[in-house]
Amino acid sequence: MAQSVQHDNQKYTYADYLTWPEDERWELIDGVPYNMAPAPTTKHQGIAVALVAILWNFLKGKPCRVFSAPFDVRFSEFVAQEQDLLTVVQPDIAVVCDSKKLDERGCKGAPDFIIEIISPKSGQRDLIEKTALYEKHGVREYWVIHPVDKILWTFLLDETTQKFVPAPASALEGRRAVATLPGLEIDLDEVLAESQVGE
Repeated sequence: MAQSVQHDNQKYTYADYLTWPEDERWELIDGVPYNMAPAPTTKHQGIAVALVAILWNFLKGKPCRVFSAPFDVRFSEFVAQEQDLLTVVQPDIAVVCDSKKLDERGCKGAPDFIIEIISPKSGQRDLIEKTALYEKHGVREYWVIHPVDKILWTFLLDETTQKFVPAPASALEGRRAVATLPGLEIDLDEVLAESQVGE
């Protein structure tokens, strides 16, 4: 993700966001717009496609649904009108289990499970700003994947404190259970193998 393009401390809203060119990808965080990074690398795309395929197959016949970017997630800031929202993000992968949150424009409210795959310009945002954002709005589980260094960070929301409990960073390998989707274990070696096709 590129740097902020905010001018003169202006706060932008969802109404502004909807007027921006459809062939450009943006995120809006607390009223600050960010121009998304150029097209993802082959490795990034390989990991994303492999994960979406695993999630889609597991969720068939279940109430939860998986979505991949570009897919707008709008977070409410207790504004009277949706057009006044200040935060709209596009996670790489989002799983939504409450169908009432879905509409033609994406998801309004917190997905249950989000995965972000770090790009060269998005690392700090994904690991710091988005972690705080997703915790604040009640995302139940959040994974961050570094495709080059092959590292996985996971965060699970404590239902009592409503705070993320981070697990230690780990190698992107072996099988990893998804806490919010009981019965699902993701084979990370298989995911990485898919990302290396053609290298």
